[in-house]
Amino acid sequence: AFARAELPSCVPRKAMLLLKKKRYQEQLLDKTENQISNLERMVQDIEFTQIEMKVIEGLKIGNDCLNKMHQVMSIEEVERIMGETQDAVEYQRQIDEILAGSLTEEDEDAILEELNAITQEQMELPEVPSEPLPEKIPEVSPVKNRPKPELVAAS
Repeated sequence: AFARAELPSCVPRKAMLLLKKKRYQEQLLDKTENQISNLERMVQDIEFTQIEMKVIEGLKIGNDCLNKMHQVMSIEEVERIMGETQDAVEYQRQIDEILAGSLTEEDEDAILEELNAITQEQMELPEVPSEPLPEKIPEVSPVKNRPKPELVAAS
């Protein structure tokens, strides 16, 4: 076991008191750090819960808006509008056909024959020179140097 050295009786008592005080303060610091950690965790939880509440409130408002829009616009109304749109498209197509129908079948046949003649026609190309190319490359006239636009960094 531990043998005590012979010291004056007041020294070990003061040392013991100081060590006890040190240990008490260390324990107090540990408790305080734990409490601060708990408080920080609680603050984070509260902030996260506030964000969740905002999301839920946003979803609720969005759902209410959708319900109001559904009340205003029924499926029957959408089907009616789609039908009217289809009728309008069909009517416009008929007008286009009437306007385009001003050409007779003979005109269309003549146009097709002309197109076939153009595509079948062999074009006369110029003769290719048989002489070899010159060895020396002609000098190219200098091109004016234009100032290059400066690049600007996006902010």
